[in-house]
Amino acid sequence: MADTEKPHCSFCGAEKSAEVPLIAGNEGRICEACVQLAHQVVSSWGQRRKNKEIERELRTPSAIKAHLDAYVVGQDAAKETLAVAVYNHYLRLLNQDNSEAFCQLDANVELEKSNVLLAGPSGTGKTLLVKSLARIIGVPVAIADATALAQAGDVGDDVDTILARLLEAADGDVQQAQWGIVYIDEIDKIARRGGGGMAVRDISGEGVQQALLKMVEGSDIRLPKSGRKREGGEEVAINTSNILFIVGGAFPGLEELIGKRLRPERPGIGFHAAEIDRTELTTAQLMEALQPDDLQQFGLIPEFIGRFPVITFLRDLDVQALLRILTEPRNALTKQYQQLFAYQKVELEFTEDALKHIAEEALQRGTGARGLRGIVESALRHTMFALPDKQGLRRCTVDVIAKGEKEDLIINEIIESARDGDHAAGAEVEFA
Repeated sequence: MADTEKPHCSFCGAEKSAEVPLIAGNEGRICEACVQLAHQVVSSWGQRRKNKEIERELRTPSAIKAHLDAYVVGQDAAKETLAVAVYNHYLRLLNQDNSEAFCQLDANVELEKSNVLLAGPSGTGKTLLVKSLARIIGVPVAIADATALAQAGDVGDDVDTILARLLEAADGDVQQAQWGIVYIDEIDKIARRGGGGMAVRDISGEGVQQALLKMVEGSDIRLPKSGRKREGGEEVAINTSNILFIVGGAFPGLEELIGKRLRPERPGIGFHAAEIDRTELTTAQLMEALQPDDLQQFGLIPEFIGRFPVITFLRDLDVQALLRILTEPRNALTKQYQQLFAYQKVELEFTEDALKHIAEEALQRGTGARGLRGIVESALRHTMFALPDKQGLRRCTVDVIAKGEKEDLIINEIIESARDGDHAAGAEVEFA
């Protein structure tokens, strides 16, 4: 009787047939339905384990801001906005399956994610904020450049390549990638162009915004598993509903649009003409009044703006902020060059006057914090070139020397000599 019994699934008892094939093992068999169910159960175990890891690593908004303070100087409003957005995002994800009474006020309430838009001049720290944030969140982070994106079928990267980078950052783990963060820089470069009646093909403008809409809001997107699109290749599906999107851009000229809205031109002459308030508003005051309508006037389509409900801005950097950037952050520029010199057993010092000169030069060039490295590199280039060949060099001091109405940096080199004692030699460095 046992010999004539049909093979059946050891889990659900389904008999083997043409419609229900079985996979045989050493001591049992399993059907396709049970294989899929087992895969779902094991995947849920893995996700719960990762959720606990994220919950342990998730810090409070104040702790997140304190971490950002170690890398980015100033920009407190932007830091607070990012800290709250990230904390609330993962708080929502960690409790989306929590059915406890005190955690669930209404079963019909569904929390939506709040994507973030950062606006601010170049060199104010937008990308650095996101990179610093990625160090403590414990989730994969992908950083992309909007200038490289193009509408599907055109020359350039498709928007799907952003998710491919996120999947790569997650080491191919789809579930981990679906809880990641995506930062898209230079978003202002895809503003709508060719307005009016001009028949202009907008390759990297509105078309890219339209392509990003569903991805940002949340949808299932299929990606090639190998990273390259080819016919018949294996694909993986990524749901973007739980991915936090952050975009940033300089938005040059946005202040003028805000100013026109706040102070519209009022035509009229004579005694009945409206009085015009001619008080000049600072850039910070204008950016504080930023509204979604201003972004639409700049060239972003309303549908795209609506998917970024949290909008914040970064302030212009002044001399004092640039001075702090040179010395205070954990990876401050002066500390980096001091470490390079320390590798060769040479001390590097910057006088206060030299630091102020470097900050003023960067402010005059209009390059923000990004331009500080170029100025310091130019000043130290000759010294770093000759440094490995100089015997007995122990200390270099960067100072300022006045030449008429102009000030230039000078490098004082302190060389130790067994016979003559210590002596100093100065090497002047001028800016082109």
